[in-house]
Amino acid sequence: MALLEVENLEAFYGPIKALHGVSFSLEEGSVTTILGANGAGKTTTLRSICGMVKTAGQIRMDGADITSKATEDIVRTGVAHVPEGRGTFTRVTTEENLRLGAYSRRDKKAIEDDLERVYGYFPRLKERRDQQAGTLSGGEQQMLAVGRALMLRPRLMLLDEPSFGLAPLLVEELFGILRDINRRENVSMLLVEQNATLALELADHAYLLETGNVVISGTSDAIAADENVRKSYLGY
Repeated sequence: MALLEVENLEAFYGPIKALHGVSFSLEEGSVTTILGANGAGKTTTLRSICGMVKTAGQIRMDGADITSKATEDIVRTGVAHVPEGRGTFTRVTTEENLRLGAYSRRDKKAIEDDLERVYGYFPRLKERRDQQAGTLSGGEQQMLAVGRALMLRPRLMLLDEPSFGLAPLLVEELFGILRDINRRENVSMLLVEQNATLALELADHAYLLETGNVVISGTSDAIAADENVRKSYLGY
């Protein structure tokens, strides 16, 4: 059964309609990417799933309707959002940021274990555990945002432009870690990413959005081989 199902999703910013009946599903343990130009509705789709935008249509997580739930209740179903711009709490330490990711949990021993697990993925964060998060580099802040989401023990991670503003070597490192998290821990991922080539390498399935509509969908291999997609989004 699909972990996430989105049917006829519409989203609104005041009177402006940003999504026009978007439908897709995501299998448990898979990585799905949403591609499209700026303004296509990619970030709005993630924000809609998290309950941050006024929506119509239906969103189901593990078969249960979460369409009208509050954001904190959606988080409790196992959905972790890594927003564009990282969302770091700049005035507290790296470790305090990570612990904030586990705010909804009560299992103290498991939280300590998960802290070490996150440090295993991101050794640089361990080196900087007592450093004020606002003084971290852009790449370290992106790693911190992913690590904080992992502290929720999510079943589904929503990743919004994780490569944004990062040097190519850091991007490669981060995507390698995301691949490890997906494979080792069976964490499903819904990825919004401007770097379409990179996104298609990581993902199993892809959906292409244009002005709030799904215009192409399929396996990542099929999308990557599509000549129209290559010319429009991959640049070759």
